[in-house]
Amino acid sequence: MNLAKRYLIKPGSKVKLARFDTSDNGGLEKEAALPLIEKNVGRLDDLQYLLYAENKRALLVVLQAMDAAGKDGAIRRVMAGFDPLGCHVTSFKVPSEEEREHDFLWRVHQHVPRKGEIAIFNRSHYEDVLVVRVKNFVPKEVWSRRYEQINAFEKHLADNGATIVKFFLHISKAEQKERLQARLDDPVKHHKFNLGDLAERKNWDKYMAAYADALAQCSTPWVPWYVVPADRKWYRNLVISQVLIETLEGLKMQLPKVDFDPQKVRVE
Repeated sequence: MNLAKRYLIKPGSKVKLARFDTSDNGGLEKEAALPLIEKNVGRLDDLQYLLYAENKRALLVVLQAMDAAGKDGAIRRVMAGFDPLGCHVTSFKVPSEEEREHDFLWRVHQHVPRKGEIAIFNRSHYEDVLVVRVKNFVPKEVWSRRYEQINAFEKHLADNGATIVKFFLHISKAEQKERLQARLDDPVKHHKFNLGDLAERKNWDKYMAAYADALAQCSTPWVPWYVVPADRKWYRNLVISQVLIETLEGLKMQLPKVDFDPQKVRVE
């Protein structure tokens, strides 16, 4: 099941998000997929242990999406098997005053994972070519240069032992409407509803254009993008978990060799 290849944005290709089926299920039914997700979560646990033990590289997972596409849900469900001692999540919100006084990548670099560890970005440095662009926070000549700067930054991280996997959780506007309405209808979910989400919906087409450019400009041979169908939560989780497994297994990680013979050691 090579899902990595299926949803990969090939470097140098043009991206039209309207051509991607947000409700794609890969020919699977939910009942068949749920056991696969459980198996994948367990496998990711094993692979994290190898990553930690080998201590030669790090994993950075980037999640970008429109509101209600399921970034939090994917973290909660897919990364459930990760040991929290070796995994941390960073949510990038509106920059602080201190962060605004530095270059846009300054606050991001502080949260990249150490060797042997995993970092998950719930939103990321891509906000600076997405929301910044849509809301005209900076002129085009500024944000348009950031694609090249992001590529150079990610190449630097990759050259220094970081494996970066970037997911765009692609939800339809109709499905987003249903999920936002569900938050309004359920008192338990009221705290998840943000009035600002309604304003963002009005800029849907602008965001789709911004995402398409970011995916096309920044899917590189060293750090590609994956477009994940997100209308079906269970399939979203399956794709993310499978791509992470395929990526980590591709690293051919090995347990470190010890400098003694365990057969000759006795614990008294």
